[in-house]
Amino acid sequence: MSLGTLEWVPALDRRDLLADPVVRALETMADAVSVAPIDPALADTAAFCERYGVALDDSANCVIVAAKRGGETRYAAVMVLATMRADVNGVIRRHLDARKSSFAAQDDAVAMSGMEYGGITPLGLPEDWPVLVDTEVARRPEVVIGSGIRGSKLALAGDALARLKTAEVISLAQ
Repeated sequence: MSLGTLEWVPALDRRDLLADPVVRALETMADAVSVAPIDPALADTAAFCERYGVALDDSANCVIVAAKRGGETRYAAVMVLATMRADVNGVIRRHLDARKSSFAAQDDAVAMSGMEYGGITPLGLPEDWPVLVDTEVARRPEVVIGSGIRGSKLALAGDALARLKTAEVISLAQ
């Protein structure tokens, strides 16, 4: 693993750097996933990339979207490169067949995912949440994502995200 200046190790060798739902998800994955510790104060993408020498094109953000229709709210995870903006009110809303969609409230995203805000990752999310992976993320040979906590990051192949059980690969950017 050669992303930035971080010291990457196999993720399951450092379970202390992972949220519990992420550990459970990784135990069933055949894909190689690495983890590296970081300063939790630098977990936000721009600060992380600058400090650790990771290109924005090698970093993907996971945002949780709340999609509403007919009094029902459904949640989805959206994976886009750090250089992109997810089209929440257009492409994503239509794909989820929602009347209205928005970023999920922070407290809801944290409570339902079992992960820390700023570290939420598609690995280990509730099984009824679709994971919408942008085509550019799926094409990356290696991509850095959250680990479920703010004190570390995961690295894996973009196509590993595309193979998640609930993943759908589509063009999500504005």
